[in-house]
Amino acid sequence: MKNNTDIIKDLEKKLSSFGTDSKTQNIGVVTKNTDGVIMLSGLSKAFMGEIIEFSDKSTGVVLNLDEDSVSVILLDKSSSLREGDTAKTTGKLLSIKASEDLLGRVLSPLGLPLDGKSEIKKGMDMPLERIAAGVVERQPVDTPLKTGITAIDAMIPIGRGQRELIIGDRGLGKTAVAIDAIINQRPQGGKKKDLQGHKQVICVYVAIGQKQSTISQIVNKLKEEKALEYTVVVAAGAADPASLWYLAPYAGTAIAEYFLEKGNDVLIVYDDLTKHAWAYRELSLILRRPAGREAYPGDVFYLHSRLLERAVRLNKKNGGGSITALPIIETQAGDISAYIPTNVISITDGQIFLESDLFNMGIRPAINAGNSVSRVGGAAQTGTMKSVAGKMRLDLAQYRALAAFAQFGSELDQATLGQLERGKRLTQVLIQPQYGPLSEAHQVLSIWATTNGYADDVPVESMRKFISELFEYVNTHDKKLLELLSTGDKIKEEATKALTKAVESFKKGFSV
Repeated sequence: MKNNTDIIKDLEKKLSSFGTDSKTQNIGVVTKNTDGVIMLSGLSKAFMGEIIEFSDKSTGVVLNLDEDSVSVILLDKSSSLREGDTAKTTGKLLSIKASEDLLGRVLSPLGLPLDGKSEIKKGMDMPLERIAAGVVERQPVDTPLKTGITAIDAMIPIGRGQRELIIGDRGLGKTAVAIDAIINQRPQGGKKKDLQGHKQVICVYVAIGQKQSTISQIVNKLKEEKALEYTVVVAAGAADPASLWYLAPYAGTAIAEYFLEKGNDVLIVYDDLTKHAWAYRELSLILRRPAGREAYPGDVFYLHSRLLERAVRLNKKNGGGSITALPIIETQAGDISAYIPTNVISITDGQIFLESDLFNMGIRPAINAGNSVSRVGGAAQTGTMKSVAGKMRLDLAQYRALAAFAQFGSELDQATLGQLERGKRLTQVLIQPQYGPLSEAHQVLSIWATTNGYADDVPVESMRKFISELFEYVNTHDKKLLELLSTGDKIKEEATKALTKAVESFKKGFSV
């Protein structure tokens, strides 16, 4: 039986197929093919993340470097590689071509079109793995990224450059929250900047392990809402190999970094990182990396931390762009203390926690304000929203504290009953239909009217009608008020008078 050195010498006779001189080419031989992970001997000059080309023209990327072997994950679905086949180094890092032509497209993590359109040949090669920007290149997060969801924009604000986790059980609307945030970045009236001078946000949606039908539904919804024109979809479907699930979020981030370097603001959604961790666990077990807690390898924390650290708000000297990350994590029976959820919670700047009990009560989005937090807080809010959000938070907190006592049926004084009733109406303000993001002006209008007592005499079951008719009235009769509330300035005397006049005149004509 020949040893590896003899086999490599024999390969010199086969190198005509590569068209390369063996003395300048680093060649290896396949020793094992296990579920898309190839073990190679030779390749002494290979480096981590390098693209390897095999004799059947398939490609792979180096994921493990041992003393006498190299492990490569295949990037092609089907490959007939067998023991004894040859491979060569290319000297290239795994990268994806990025350009403005990607907007409105659906791609694989390797940059191949999945939407039936032509292949994208032009663009800048962006490496999938990259070291995150340093502290000196960054600036504090102080510009809001509005999601159009009142509960988030008022209580758990997201800033450009932030990493905000969306976490909850299956089927509670985690993806819906992220898609609403993408739809809400649609430029108003065709303008590329809003009234506060904030730039249009480019969006990247990364689907990891989703069914093809689910991905198609999301793409169609984005098309319908005219949001696909500023969005790139990177999809690794349920039928794709684990290697593509593993690469998908890095490919999406590489595309986001292309736009970041152009000075753009980018929103990237990873849907979801639980499946990403599964894929990495599968690859790691084949690579014989020692398994630890819940069978995940010890470096699974590094897997997500090096990804999410690339979310950034750059200072003006470095272009002033930003990448805002919305990773999604699926929990089992609301267990946020499991391994992967706690890992990602510790990496991110806060979380939006969706709860099944609230969902079943009809409160949708089912955001649990107690377990949800944004560590950026008021720095990521406009003066207008700050003016009403503080009072709303206080009223809701008092309502939740009193509601616990009220269920015992003890007698309550009039002031306490008033707080409970207002809390019920505020909860209704936070209920929003799916794919119906609101402008900040409309959010502020509904919160202000409720916290200032104008809805106290409206039955709880009529609150949805009250809010929708209030919006219609102001849209028709007082567009100047909406413009005043869209400036981002703190609500002052002029705005307060305009709000009071508009809401009081609406109330005169409102009937339950």
